[in-house]
Amino acid sequence: MDTDGIDLHRIPRESYTDGSFHGVEFLPDNFRDSPNETTMRVSEKYSTLPADEKGIHIINIRAIEDIGYVRTESTLLNSFSQDPDANCKYGLYFRDGKRKVDYILVYHYKKSSFSRTLTRRIHFNDLGPRSLKQDQPLPGKGGQVNMQDIEPHMDYHEDDKRVRREEYESNLMQTGLELERDEDTKIHGLGFVKIHAPWNVLCREAEFMKLKMPTKKVYQIHQPHGLLKKINSVIQKITEPIQPKVAEHKHQTVKRLSYPFSREKQHLFDLSDRDSFYDSKTRSTIVYEILKRTTCTKAKYSMGQGEGRKKETTLLNKRRKCGKYGITSLLANNVYSAAYPLHDGDYEGEHIEPNDRKLLCEEWASYGVFYKYQPIDLVRKYFGEKIGLYFAWLGVYTQMLIPASIVGIIVFLYGCATVDENIPSMEMCDQRNNITMCPLCDRTCSYWKLSSACATARASHLFDNPATVFFSVFMALWAATFMEHWKRKQMRLNYRWDLTGFEEEEDHPRAEYEAKVLEKSLRKEYRNKEKGQQLPEEAANKWRQRVKRVMAGVKLTEKEKLTWKDRFPAYFTNFVSIIFMIGLTFAIVFGVIIYRISTAAALAISSSPGGRSNVRVTVTATAVIINLVVIIILDEVYGCIARWLTQIEVPKTDKSFEERLIFKAFLLKFVNAYTPIFYVAFFKGRFVGRPGDYVYIFHSFRMEECAPGGCLMELCIQLSIIMLGKQLIQNNLFEIGIPKMKKFIRYLKLKRQRPVDYEEHMKKKQRYEVDYNLEPFAGLTPEYMEMIIQFGFVTLFVASFPLAPLFALLNNIIEIRLDAKKFVTELRRPVAVRAKDIGIWYNILRGVGKLAVIINAFVISFTSDFIPRLVYLYMYSESGTMHGFVNHTLSYFNVSDFQEGTAPNDAIELGYPVQICRYKDYREPPWSESKYDIAKDFWAVLAARLAFVIVFQNLVMFMSDFVDWIIPDIPKDISQQIHKEKVLMVEVFMKEEQGKLQLLETWRDKDKRKGENCNNHSPRSSMSHRGSISSCHSCHVEV
Repeated sequence: MDTDGIDLHRIPRESYTDGSFHGVEFLPDNFRDSPNETTMRVSEKYSTLPADEKGIHIINIRAIEDIGYVRTESTLLNSFSQDPDANCKYGLYFRDGKRKVDYILVYHYKKSSFSRTLTRRIHFNDLGPRSLKQDQPLPGKGGQVNMQDIEPHMDYHEDDKRVRREEYESNLMQTGLELERDEDTKIHGLGFVKIHAPWNVLCREAEFMKLKMPTKKVYQIHQPHGLLKKINSVIQKITEPIQPKVAEHKHQTVKRLSYPFSREKQHLFDLSDRDSFYDSKTRSTIVYEILKRTTCTKAKYSMGQGEGRKKETTLLNKRRKCGKYGITSLLANNVYSAAYPLHDGDYEGEHIEPNDRKLLCEEWASYGVFYKYQPIDLVRKYFGEKIGLYFAWLGVYTQMLIPASIVGIIVFLYGCATVDENIPSMEMCDQRNNITMCPLCDRTCSYWKLSSACATARASHLFDNPATVFFSVFMALWAATFMEHWKRKQMRLNYRWDLTGFEEEEDHPRAEYEAKVLEKSLRKEYRNKEKGQQLPEEAANKWRQRVKRVMAGVKLTEKEKLTWKDRFPAYFTNFVSIIFMIGLTFAIVFGVIIYRISTAAALAISSSPGGRSNVRVTVTATAVIINLVVIIILDEVYGCIARWLTQIEVPKTDKSFEERLIFKAFLLKFVNAYTPIFYVAFFKGRFVGRPGDYVYIFHSFRMEECAPGGCLMELCIQLSIIMLGKQLIQNNLFEIGIPKMKKFIRYLKLKRQRPVDYEEHMKKKQRYEVDYNLEPFAGLTPEYMEMIIQFGFVTLFVASFPLAPLFALLNNIIEIRLDAKKFVTELRRPVAVRAKDIGIWYNILRGVGKLAVIINAFVISFTSDFIPRLVYLYMYSESGTMHGFVNHTLSYFNVSDFQEGTAPNDAIELGYPVQICRYKDYREPPWSESKYDIAKDFWAVLAARLAFVIVFQNLVMFMSDFVDWIIPDIPKDISQQIHKEKVLMVEVFMKEEQGKLQLLETWRDKDKRKGENCNNHSPRSSMSHRGSISSCHSCHVEV
């Protein structure tokens, strides 16, 4: 450094290719750098000075800016290379344009004024992972400078993060990965570490992970013959217009034999094109496994300590020395802010090279191709098996909704066609019957005519008819068939994707679990140490205790594990919280009930005749809307609470964490979504009482009753509004609107920035910069959850709403393309995860299917009038028809028996005095000796209802199990192909062994012939016995 503060840096002459530094004084070759200077290695590929100049020295870049030569970083960049971004395909490759970027690590950094002068857009020479020391900068732009000079300008927290990053990246390079850093990006304050896995690392990790890769062996896939072949060809021609135009979706007649990769058996695999042998999905998966496995163990200061707190306790010191931090822990501690693989390229715009992302956007993530099949194989190739299985399951579910929707429409049309022939509704609408009904509320409500409920009775017949019983049985069998069809489809996908025989290995322990175990171990060690200080220690045990302490620092987390005693506070918190939230849901439903009762009473005394006539419709509609809003809000709240409750349990692996989270979230959201529907279906109108002896809430609110036509129509309204509202608002509007709103907010923020920043943002960014601005992938749990809740709406209460499968089908057609567009265009590319099934979701589906049988049996028996009609038709009808059914279900009440203060204020509103009114119940008349007691008809109907539940449940369960048994889980052709693969693999290995034996025999023959030649040598050639021995020895050595 000279007196003017100008740093001098030594750069080899041979690293430059043209003379672009005019007016810059170069120092002689024998000039040596002072110890304080920072040595920078500049890549030969991107340098611009002549190669014949050796030992050129240039002055500091800041000095060049000070004299006015270099104004901006872009000017300096142009002086080094013409267009480096185009050479690396805008971030898809390293700066050399050859090594592909497999993974990206992102971190925040703070530059002091001193570090900004040294860090510039300079390309460093590529160093081998073994030769690069920890304190040397990574190759790339913005290499690290000697941080000792700028340490006073940084806080200890940032220094600790930097030390962890340096050690972690050094460990990554020791595993064989190649790294390149870029801090000079268009996103200020962010640094990017590009990771590339070379061929030897990919092969090593593929062998460790037991990845099945295609071999050279190709075999014919079994094809149908005869009539089946003709039928398949006809189906293929018919469905050709709805097939996606992708190569992976075409019908394959041959398949490559796959086998777990082994470096010793590389000759078996098809390595003709090494660049495409491992696709981008597999490469990112391998790198992610290395990132999870690689740890860093040291830091200059403990995580989270402030600038002025340098004192550390013994516990924190040991935690800092013994703690292991993988990528998940480093992300949780904000050492890195993000980690993700790159998308394959852009999906829209001009002059875009063809890539899988663009193809997915055109043939899958577009609303214009909603009628086409999904390119599931291409989805799996790009996103991995786990996401591919989700979209395959969603596609199978949507296809199976088509027959269910058709049958539901037929049932609904049957109800529409027979509504005019329904005798009970005709009797209710007949004005000549002149049936006077008792008031619906105390004092303010008056008597009313049964014929005023004619519209409700006719509408109830649309959903409460004999066809709904058939539809309930059909949907139970449909659910069983759907589950079997999915299992067969899943086995086909496992065969096509080479997942047969795949077993999920135990995942790496989560960072939170390791930290908890470490904390437990340190506390135990600290307690043992205190006890050891109190007791006199023998000299013989000192050495043993010292060895134990040393070993504890190495394998501290392996010795301990969390027991139920450690998790008991978390389990107790989970239990109390879940009970509280379920109680909160019940309380909200109870509050809505109070709202319905009070609103009905308020509208009954309204001066508007329209308000009084539409009391039931108004109250039902507004209450359902309130329920819908509450359900949507609580869904989001319960999702966050379920995640928090799972986190405090500290599950060991990610799989365990996901399963526990799914169980809690499903339980809370299931209760939240279905509690209002359960109330209307099974509780409303059941505990009302009778005129003169009603049941009251808080001694003032009378329990609400069902309509004269039953509660099934109200259940249908409740179910349809909640189902359609959740699908429209929560599933579609939120998924479309929230990303658009975030994008618009980012656009407004950019416009408010300085014009220079806005122009910089509008320039073409690197691929990793564009992907960083996308939303991070949050997992498949929300996607599965909304579909499982919808599956419950379709199956649980389908007897009350036969059109539910139709609305679910219309929603799913949009949902598939909406999710596809979100995955392709709005989310960062997720890490591909291998999976052979949909996991715990399958068990939840089976549970919902079994529960649907029971609930539909109770809905038909207790909510609808199907059973009372059958009982009346076969036990009480004199003519063998339904004439007189309405009168049979209504009981009599003498108005003189009203309790004091409960009689209507306007007793002659109908124009005549009322002596006897009717109400819906099976009770004795007032002229009976046991007046108003429960009649025998009630017990007959109750017995019939319970008998129907038992018969329906057992019959449908038996039929579902029969369907499950008769349909094999594995298709016959797939089982034959799997067996054929095993036989072919045995043949390949047998041929390989035979080739080895033949080669060994050939070597032995050659060895034997040469040995005979050595023993039968002529006397002239053997000068001595010693010479003959040495000659024979040389022959054996040659062999």
